[in-house]
Amino acid sequence: MLNQENISPGQYFQKDVANVATLNLDDAEIVQDETNRHEWPEPQPLTAKIEPEPYPIESLPAIVKAAVDEVHGFVKAPVPMVAASAISALSLVIQAHYDVERANALHSPTGLFMLTIADSGERKTTCDRFFTKAVTDYVAAQAEAAKPAIKNYNADMDSWEAKRGGVKDQIRQLAKSGKPTGNQEAELRNLEHNKPEPPRIPRLMYADATPEALAYSLAKQWPSGGVVSAEAGIVFGSHGMGKDSVTRNLATLNLLWDGASLKIDRKTSESFTVIGARLTVALQVQTETLNSFFEKSGALARGTGFLARFLVSWPESTQGYRPFTEAPENWPQLAVFNQQITKILNIPAPINEDGALTPQMLTLTPEAKVAWIEFHDGIEMQLSSGGILFGVRDVASKIADNATRMAALFHVFEGGVGAISLDAFERASAIVAWHLNESRRFFGEIALPTELSDAVRLNDWLVQHCKREHTHYVAKREAQRHSIRDGSRLDSAITELEALDRIQIRKDGKKISIWLNPKILTQEPA
Repeated sequence: MLNQENISPGQYFQKDVANVATLNLDDAEIVQDETNRHEWPEPQPLTAKIEPEPYPIESLPAIVKAAVDEVHGFVKAPVPMVAASAISALSLVIQAHYDVERANALHSPTGLFMLTIADSGERKTTCDRFFTKAVTDYVAAQAEAAKPAIKNYNADMDSWEAKRGGVKDQIRQLAKSGKPTGNQEAELRNLEHNKPEPPRIPRLMYADATPEALAYSLAKQWPSGGVVSAEAGIVFGSHGMGKDSVTRNLATLNLLWDGASLKIDRKTSESFTVIGARLTVALQVQTETLNSFFEKSGALARGTGFLARFLVSWPESTQGYRPFTEAPENWPQLAVFNQQITKILNIPAPINEDGALTPQMLTLTPEAKVAWIEFHDGIEMQLSSGGILFGVRDVASKIADNATRMAALFHVFEGGVGAISLDAFERASAIVAWHLNESRRFFGEIALPTELSDAVRLNDWLVQHCKREHTHYVAKREAQRHSIRDGSRLDSAITELEALDRIQIRKDGKKISIWLNPKILTQEPA
């Protein structure tokens, strides 16, 4: 056997091949394979450092860009965060009025899910307040105007409950004496059919509602709303995202993004159904909080497609580079932005008698549809193994959908008539493509899907094992015993590493071994 002296793998494999006669068969295979090292392809990286790209601010609608520039000049928050606040406001007010069709049988709401990954103190709340002022003013005005209707409803309910209680008392008394109760039962049924309905008063913004509470409000109060929060730990770290309920609540949020109907069954309180509701989500979350959520939810956060629905940004912090600036006396660009938001808010929401939204369907012009197909196919080509989007294929698979959503928002905000123009789509696609690169940066460096995190785990164990044992292969059963015990997950990790030319699987009868690309041993630290 070879002397197990403390030498580097490179030195180990450079030992005189003439000594091969002193080796056992396995060791001879190692030396022979190392001699043919040049036959192994270059291993592809598991994760890569992806440089951030400049935010394509010129692609925003002119009114939005001017307002973003104005707010950024004072707040000095990262530009992508300021822009996300503005785009979220568009989503929040337009989603009730329009859906968008990108191809036959392919249509979706226009609401967006946006996630900014940043430390606290980046001033997201301040940005949100600037761009949602028209929304909060509108909601306050609607609540004030509804006060007489609420009083009437409360009086009607008191009267209805009194009548219902009286009829039930009559039924009890008649039943005790064995007399017929048919008339009273008919009256009770009639009362149930004529129960007063509460007035629908717009509530558009939520900060800390659980997914179930949010769904209830969309079903019973107002069918369009948004979760807008600079403290997304309230959402990702809430009781509603505990181990026992995370699957159900992720599914709820996914269905709301899709605009689908959902039924919530409760054991101890009223069950309800959400029909025709629309939802915007705009969150800021710290990396630590998000990773804790990943650990708690396991593979569900990405496996269910929840995070794939988000347009992610991971901007560089501006803290430490924000010298004090006096607030301007007026905000002309922001005023124009909020005037346009108010104009859209004052259009009555298309709500039917069941309380469901019936949005108008927007389509793409023929030129915009051609551009959408090219965009879709360009993304699709990069999803296979070896493609630059392979590691974020869940996110990338929904990016063409998000592009049409954003194009619809731009089209409506700019007062577009008819189908969505090529210009609106191209500007929207530039912005969502930027967000896709941000997803590559974040998920490629920090938050990996289960199959990739398992591949990283297996890769690291193989490198450490082979360097420690002066080898570059190991029995598969040993890898399973010491690395990933679950057989199916181990097979998935092996598939990932094989696709990246980092390992090869070799069989000798019933024996299966994992061979590590020898080039990795001299490239990566143990």
